[in-house]
Amino acid sequence: MSFLSATLDRVKPSPTIAVTTKAQELKAAGRDVIGLGAGEPDFDTPDNIKAAGIAAINEGRTKYTAVDGIPELKQAICAKFKRDNALTYTPDQVTVGTGGKQVLYNTFTATLNPGDEVIIPAPYWVSYPDMVLLAGGEPVFIAATLDADFKITAAQLEAAITPKTKWFLFNSPSNPTGAGYSWDELRALTDVLLRHPHVWVLTDDMYEHLAYGDFTFCTPAQVEPQLIDRTLTMNGVSKAYAMTGWRIGYGAGPKHLIAAIRKVQSQSTSNPCTISQWAAVEALNGTQDFIAPNNEMFVRRRDLVVQMLNAAEGIVCPRPEGAFYVYPDISGCIGKTTPNGVVIDDDEVFATALLDDTGVAVVFGAAFGLSPNFRVSYATSDEALKEACTRIQGFCAGLT
Repeated sequence: MSFLSATLDRVKPSPTIAVTTKAQELKAAGRDVIGLGAGEPDFDTPDNIKAAGIAAINEGRTKYTAVDGIPELKQAICAKFKRDNALTYTPDQVTVGTGGKQVLYNTFTATLNPGDEVIIPAPYWVSYPDMVLLAGGEPVFIAATLDADFKITAAQLEAAITPKTKWFLFNSPSNPTGAGYSWDELRALTDVLLRHPHVWVLTDDMYEHLAYGDFTFCTPAQVEPQLIDRTLTMNGVSKAYAMTGWRIGYGAGPKHLIAAIRKVQSQSTSNPCTISQWAAVEALNGTQDFIAPNNEMFVRRRDLVVQMLNAAEGIVCPRPEGAFYVYPDISGCIGKTTPNGVVIDDDEVFATALLDDTGVAVVFGAAFGLSPNFRVSYATSDEALKEACTRIQGFCAGLT
């Protein structure tokens, strides 16, 4: 009999973390590596937010707090939802976790029974299906293909719903594609959900403020207010506020769901870091003036990467509406051979050979549930992106 839980056999380690770790190990060994796998901005946390964290330390705000967040942060979250999304919540409808990941995990742990299904559009963030599996549920995937701009249709959602469906998990702008759903596109999906009152909506809005050009962010409960009583709207301060390491995520939903999430958290981590909570209060209540200039840099980087990858042989790279990822298609590279004799059978082989031959670390598409693709995070310097894309162009040109 194995010492380890059989539940672990249902899941795999995070591929994005594995890629980042391998890139770091190669760098430490002296290799010239450009890592494009990590999903975090290269910007520093804004000074006003850092100052709020330092003040919390200096003022002795370092003790245990309420399990799911200090009142001041919950008030700031309610104000944010009202200001940005026209959603009205009270503090007892809010949960604060150690990153958005914990909010998602707590939700699934609190609500899923064996056999319950969670509909997940693919490509998806790598952790979604494994969190569902760890909680005893079953992920059900809907393919959002390149031809459909990496978005699912209302007809696809309708066809995926069964009596066992518990949640529809929605992410826009998307990790890994950067695809964003317009109001009308989301309206079509919420119309389907209205016809199936047993299906709850879990929306991951982590990239809300990373929206570019004519694209305007919207969230399901905002588009269809009738869904608010069966929606958990999840967000956090990690991406737009460059606070990935501070580890603060939050969600808002019906009181009984939040109470269940709180119960799970009370017996796992208890409260998130107190210092980080006070910094998050400042992030949400303080100036937002840095977001637009940061987004201008992201747009420039996006356009650079899209242009250079589309110039690579065998690659098609669409231009996304938000986040800081591109998800190029490499169908034109499959079946070719590297100068070292490696046959590119799939996108995992492509990513491995690319790292071995050029020192560019990307995440292969199969990890996100749609192949043949790879994900590039362009949340790094222009110089690094130019050099990485030049190496990718050379790698593709060398395939025969």
